[in-house]
Amino acid sequence: MTSVTVTALDGIVVADFSRVLAGPYATMMLGDLGAQVHKVERPGVGDDTRRWGPPYAENGQSTYFQSINRNKDCLALDLHSDTGVTQARELIRRSDVVIENFKTGTMARLGLDYDTLAVDQPQLVYCSITGFGAKEGRDLPGYDLLVQAMGGLMSITGSAPGAPTKVGVALVDVLTGLHATVGILAALRHRDATGQGQYVEVNLLSSLLSGLVNQASSVVGAGVVPGILGNAHPSIAPYAVYTAADGPIVLAVGNDTQFQALMTELGVPGMSADSRFATNPARVAHREELTSVLNVQLATATALQWQERLQARGVPCGPINSIDQAMELASQLGLEPAIDIAGVATVANPIGLSKTPVTYRLAPPALPD
Repeated sequence: MTSVTVTALDGIVVADFSRVLAGPYATMMLGDLGAQVHKVERPGVGDDTRRWGPPYAENGQSTYFQSINRNKDCLALDLHSDTGVTQARELIRRSDVVIENFKTGTMARLGLDYDTLAVDQPQLVYCSITGFGAKEGRDLPGYDLLVQAMGGLMSITGSAPGAPTKVGVALVDVLTGLHATVGILAALRHRDATGQGQYVEVNLLSSLLSGLVNQASSVVGAGVVPGILGNAHPSIAPYAVYTAADGPIVLAVGNDTQFQALMTELGVPGMSADSRFATNPARVAHREELTSVLNVQLATATALQWQERLQARGVPCGPINSIDQAMELASQLGLEPAIDIAGVATVANPIGLSKTPVTYRLAPPALPD
């Protein structure tokens, strides 16, 4: 007898008018949770990420596009035509959720905005994603790199002061996609209780500022503007990259007990009683001196040797892996980091649900002729 997997979002239909990363990431999450997602793309052109390569998978698709578009089918609709707009309205009419990230005002011009649609579909959940909000920032282009720069992330990221650096992935888009997903799920829960849908708005800048957590809080709570510390942490030490005999090793020491164990294993147990290092605030204040001591001691063994020795004492540490090494580590830990859908390999959804697990039903779609 064939078992049927019950999903969390069975019966939910999503009209996906989003492109590039933040919106498609959100709708992929919804699709993984069981929603039926209809991705709307421009005829003959499609989502910009279809052409963002190399690299390309064996089937010729951009791996960028594949990373965020599983569990969707694709509809090619020309929204510059009356026919295309009519088809879009028909799609929305049978949908529970609409998500879009067009330039502010575009959907209103087409008569596909929330205020217009909610007259006949008060139960509709409608999510808009913008770069800098729909008010004064409505005309600013919402590119991840631009938001990393203007939103402060690059000001705290880099090898040294004066060397601002972007994060190595479009992290702001991912954060925004996750916030959009949470907002949509909350709105669906409210609709289940009341029968009423609502408008969900997220933007890249606000998502980044929220995602800056302690760094943003230092500004609003203490008036302290953080800067670039390289691989160091502004509030914890030792919590950075250090140098073993054969290369770098990361130490992530979060409390005094761990620090004492570290010093004991390094052969300098008296250092944990030194007034410069006895407490975390003292270690932060004397970060450079502490780093010098650690690098001298760590240079006596390899990174792997230190990892084995320190982990045995409960000291958080590890190597700096490449992404393929990280995927291998996840596999060794039984986390199943990648899945295959009809011959297309994609990174697995990280959410584990005991009753309604995520499912992988559809490979990233080809653009219809």
